[in-house]
Amino acid sequence: MLLRLMQSGGDMQLIIVTVFAYAVIILLASPIHECAHAWTAKLLGDDTAYRQGRISLNPMAHLDPIGTMGILIVGMGWAKPVPVNPVRARKVSARTAMALTAAAGPISNVLVSLVFVVITRLVSLTAGADNIQTVFYICYALIMVAEINIGLAIFNLIPVPPLDGSRVLYVFLKEKYYFAVMKYEQFIMYGILLLVFIGVLDIPLRFLNDGIMWLIDLATGVIPGNPLILIPLGLS
Repeated sequence: MLLRLMQSGGDMQLIIVTVFAYAVIILLASPIHECAHAWTAKLLGDDTAYRQGRISLNPMAHLDPIGTMGILIVGMGWAKPVPVNPVRARKVSARTAMALTAAAGPISNVLVSLVFVVITRLVSLTAGADNIQTVFYICYALIMVAEINIGLAIFNLIPVPPLDGSRVLYVFLKEKYYFAVMKYEQFIMYGILLLVFIGVLDIPLRFLNDGIMWLIDLATGVIPGNPLILIPLGLS
């Protein structure tokens, strides 16, 4: 959020849009992400997260201070990890349970993004000569939420601990190698945040983000709306 605010040029409307978008991410999208992890684990037979109250949309049950700061400063971060004990899963193997539970979070981000693009298309239908600027800024905010959700999904699928992608990687690695890497998860995470902050990952992350947003825009094309408003708006 900080980087986007710096790019706003002091435009108060853009500042309000940015604050709104990140409030939605922290108060809604992040809880949905973590709740998806917990709900999937419960569905597979592991009630560890359920017993700790993590099947909840209450942001206070999920927010992680450092991860939230990452979202606010560089637009990438994480919430408090959901406790998972895949050996308790009764319907699939432990490895499969770990991968499915991990993947549920990023998938929820993509679905949230899809919902916000649909809402944007519907809102754009209300545009008229007397309210075009207001509708534009509303769509601006909604698309920003959609784009950030896709960004978080992609970021969390990077296969390094403690991100969700590392749990998916568990399916393909021998346990001794996986847990050897996991010992250094905190240091790896700080390294990834540094790479994001200095811009090393900007090109690949932007490429993937734009690609998925294009697919979502294509998938929702049956819904009427002004496609010009739906084009990614150069917010990042």
